[in-house]
Amino acid sequence: MKLRTTYILALGLITIGMTACKKDFLQRDPQTEITEGSFFQSPADLETYSNGFYRYLSPSYSDINSDNIANYNADGEVDLLVRGGLSSANASGWGKADWEALRRINFMLDHIPQVKGDPALIRHFVGIARFFRANFYFEKIKKYHNVPWFSKTLTADDPALMKGQDPRALVADSVLSDLNYAAENIKPDGTNTRVTKWAALTLLSRFALHEGTFRKYHDEIQLSGDYQRFLDAAIVASAKIMKDGGFSITNTGKGGLDYRDLFASANLTANKEVIMLADYSKELGLGNNSHTVLDYTWSLSRNLADTYLKTDGTPFTSSPGYDTKVYTEVFADRDPRMMETIINPAFRGASTLDEPYRIKPTLGGYNQIKFYPRSADLRQGWELNYTDLPIFRYAEVLLINAEAKAESGTIGQADLDQTVNLLRARVKMPSMNVGVALDPVLSATYPNANASNRALLLEIRRERRVELACEGRRFDDLMRWKSGKLFQDSQQGMYVPALGAMDVTGDGQPDIAILASPNDESAIAGLPAAVREKLSKYYLKDKDGKDQNFYLSKGTSGFIAFTRDRDQPRIFMEPKYYYRPIPISEMVVNPQLKQVFGW
Repeated sequence: MKLRTTYILALGLITIGMTACKKDFLQRDPQTEITEGSFFQSPADLETYSNGFYRYLSPSYSDINSDNIANYNADGEVDLLVRGGLSSANASGWGKADWEALRRINFMLDHIPQVKGDPALIRHFVGIARFFRANFYFEKIKKYHNVPWFSKTLTADDPALMKGQDPRALVADSVLSDLNYAAENIKPDGTNTRVTKWAALTLLSRFALHEGTFRKYHDEIQLSGDYQRFLDAAIVASAKIMKDGGFSITNTGKGGLDYRDLFASANLTANKEVIMLADYSKELGLGNNSHTVLDYTWSLSRNLADTYLKTDGTPFTSSPGYDTKVYTEVFADRDPRMMETIINPAFRGASTLDEPYRIKPTLGGYNQIKFYPRSADLRQGWELNYTDLPIFRYAEVLLINAEAKAESGTIGQADLDQTVNLLRARVKMPSMNVGVALDPVLSATYPNANASNRALLLEIRRERRVELACEGRRFDDLMRWKSGKLFQDSQQGMYVPALGAMDVTGDGQPDIAILASPNDESAIAGLPAAVREKLSKYYLKDKDGKDQNFYLSKGTSGFIAFTRDRDQPRIFMEPKYYYRPIPISEMVVNPQLKQVFGW
């Protein structure tokens, strides 16, 4: 059954009950058809109502707002943050609409005592509700640190309406309690378009790893003495999935193609790696927008591209001259996941399967192709792409298990073989060993990484970055590792040896040209006229001498960089920028609310 069609009825019922309400959002009672006496009578009613919660859990197919992205446009809250444009006066995220999901979830939980039927089935749907409540609060903790915990809908005279934030420790423990209940009571069987026991355990693993590492590395929240139990919870939950879930890493021997198929396939419902997915279908008129990963407003960063290992398992950054390799050279002998994530000279499929694709240096050159639907039948326009998108996949579970054990100092070779090395085997990369040498580039990237096996921990972080690239996890990773200073870096694109024509399709013939300006094309003057006419031309300055959106880091050569980053430098203030401000308007309404860490 399709993910969204299953809750259309529920959304209709919820809308009937919610739209007429005028009181405060935390205490309004649904009216008309959804009432205490007439609706919540059976497990079937719980299923219908809880189907409406699924819109709160969506897949991601980009890493916008992280160092995996090279972006010249203003895009997102983090860009506003690092350029000093965010304040409590213009912040959003604490208003009525931002808490509405919680009220709807709690409304169902409040009415559980009146439901009659199979107790196990009732507990299943209670688990579903508590799963979504936990996910709601997980997002709030990440953003605001301390937040008020509400476990029920509130009446108009309830003093809790005007209370301040509860401590993070209390809220995190409440989230953990909700997820433990969900994992214990949600049924293990059912379609992977719905929340199952395994989805609950995956969210539990994700939350526990996040909270454990956040506490370990963020001394400002004064919880560093209580992080290990969260890492232990992540280990136990992920191990339960590994032992009993029946999932496996997709590996048919096709290497990179097996990896690609997870993100560009019409149907993932039978895929044993996908724990939960968003199911899209042309027949049902349900589409996504995944084609926008290519040539929309961003490309991927040189920093990400440099992270992929060579096929012999050694760092690309340890190769002599790695930082002057041109576009057609950087993909040679690299981890196959790189060519399935970043556009490369072999890429075909943007219009026809036979037409070479010309990259656009205005975006940096390293365009994203992970999640890009290859077949034209699956890619038909805005919100008209029909590829299934993973929400939870088994690869993340394995990486959570490995990282939690590495942070705990308990990881061994057998653990690597059961986790990271299954991912490497899929793409025919050498295994990771516990005695791996410390990579100085990774060491400089994460100077505060702290574990007895630091070199191994950093390699697991590398593996997590490349395996989960563009799946929306990178921003949270940098935040929990206290690596926010990386947001200051102005991300770059491909290397350009000199102004002039370049081959970017690998056929030995020039395809594009980067030139000084429309008034100065001297760099290609020596080429035959027929060749010049076919070039796609890009200029550092316009005809009036004004800078374009990109430049070269060394003037007439170097890495593609963006004028906006040069002219408006990024700054990341610690610890303030690890959190977001409560809008000042909300603090006027409720003086009990307190700002966090300098806001």
